[in-house]
Amino acid sequence: MSAEIWGDLWSSNRSAFARRYMATAIEKETLVCLAADLRTMADIRALITEVGPSIACLKLHVDIVNDWNIEGWMEICELATDLGVAIWEDRKFADIGRVSRQQMAGAFDIRSWADIVTAHLISGPDIVQGLQNGWSDVGREGGVLLLAQMSSRGNLLNEEYTTTVVKHGNDIEGVLGYIGNGSDPNAIRALRDIVGSTRMIWTPGINLDVGDGVAGQRYGHPREAVLAGADCLIVGSGIHQSQNRGEMAAEYARISWQALLDR
Repeated sequence: MSAEIWGDLWSSNRSAFARRYMATAIEKETLVCLAADLRTMADIRALITEVGPSIACLKLHVDIVNDWNIEGWMEICELATDLGVAIWEDRKFADIGRVSRQQMAGAFDIRSWADIVTAHLISGPDIVQGLQNGWSDVGREGGVLLLAQMSSRGNLLNEEYTTTVVKHGNDIEGVLGYIGNGSDPNAIRALRDIVGSTRMIWTPGINLDVGDGVAGQRYGHPREAVLAGADCLIVGSGIHQSQNRGEMAAEYARISWQALLDR
């Protein structure tokens, strides 16, 4: 069933975590990753409880949480795991491999609870190995998403940079896939053309209300993004700012899953 739904991506992707995500997506019938950019652990915990059945992944920014402590944080991660939700720390690492490995440890000890992290490839391919070494230091495995495109207005990730990132990233073990521009279906199609079927494309900038958001953010429709080639939709305010977050998450799940079947 997995190969029938995901096609070449299932058979060609070498990332064990990619297969884990694809299997979860099938089991829960959702391609939704919730961007929980909230400031307290209580708010994050309540949100996961409401929307957990409809999401496959939870994207966090650990360093914006005002009341963070490791004990409460691990409880949140355990709750997510119990609900079949992967944990993504959207740290956007960008340093050399040795430093990135150290950053995976440190006060937040990201290596111990995150299943996915984000990275820029601007410092070279050693950053991916450094992040993977961080997980290995505590006997865990994870996947790295490389920034290939961004949806924010005026960003500097041009077509030449995108092509270079994908060219190198496709040859690096441990790369789960790429961050694409969910606000622009044409950009996703262009990214899919150069990525091929060996890596995934995860896209922020997704909302049922398309157009411009705050602080230069732009939004694209979830169905259009999946049909264009997105494999995971990162949804933030469209879910956590709605009046009924559980119902809204279920609606994003329904739309994304149907789009994948149609694709």
